[in-house]
Amino acid sequence: QVQPVESGGGLVQPGGSLRISCTTAARNLMGWFRQAPGKEREFVAGIRWSSDSPWYGDPAKGRFTISRDNAKNTGYLQMNRLLPEDTAVYYCATTAVGDGRIESPGTYDYWGQGTQVTVSS
Repeated sequence: QVQPVESGGGLVQPGGSLRISCTTAARNLMGWFRQAPGKEREFVAGIRWSSDSPWYGDPAKGRFTISRDNAKNTGYLQMNRLLPEDTAVYYCATTAVGDGRIESPGTYDYWGQGTQVTVSS
C-alpha cells in the first residue's frame, strides 16, 4: 500500500490531545500538512525514516511530536495542548526518494485522503 492512509482524527476539546496515524509503504520521508477552510496548506511536521530525525513547523513546535514505527510502516503525530486554531484537515504525505526539503509539499509523491481534526468545546 503505497498510498498513505490516515486515521485517528476527530473532535477534541481545547487543551486536549489526539494522535493521528499514517500507514504507507513509501516511507523514506513522511510529512504532515494541514489545511483549514480558507487557508493555504501548511507544513506541520516531518520525519526522515532512516535516521528518525524529526522536523517541525511553527504550529507544532513544543506541542506536537512526530514518530514512526518501522515494523508497522506507520507514522504518528501526537498532538498535545490543542487549540481551536489547530482545527483543520490533516494530510499525510510520503515519498520513497526523500531528497527534497522536508517542509515543501513538492517533495512528496503520495498524499493521503486527509483526516479531520476539530478542536472545540
